[in-house]
Amino acid sequence: VQLQASGGGLVQAGGSLSLSCAASGRTFSNYYMGWFRQAPGKEREFVAAIKWSTGSHYYGESVKGRFAISRDSAKNTVSLQMNGLKPEDTAVYYCAAGRSGAVMITAWTSYGYWGHGTLVTVSS
Repeated sequence: VQLQASGGGLVQAGGSLSLSCAASGRTFSNYYMGWFRQAPGKEREFVAAIKWSTGSHYYGESVKGRFAISRDSAKNTVSLQMNGLKPEDTAVYYCAAGRSGAVMITAWTSYGYWGHGTLVTVSS
């Protein structure tokens, strides 16, 4: 399984960025796909997750109403649209995959597959 995240960069506060995660190596119909982030000196934080089969989505409290997760089954990609970015959103963002039934959605430890992170920097 390979997860390749892209789309990070530098943006001013209030701006938008879209992250993409290209997934390959298996079918993910029985998986949750998640986005987590980790800022320097802080623990890895749950951002959003989507159940591949149904599209049901979940968000961390700090991003609700600003971020939106989606998946494209034809392209095997998961996207994270980030609007209204704040300096506190600055972090390395990781995409992850975990089997349905084995995943506690907000717990990064229950996701078995991870991509390399992509850095998002929000300037004030």
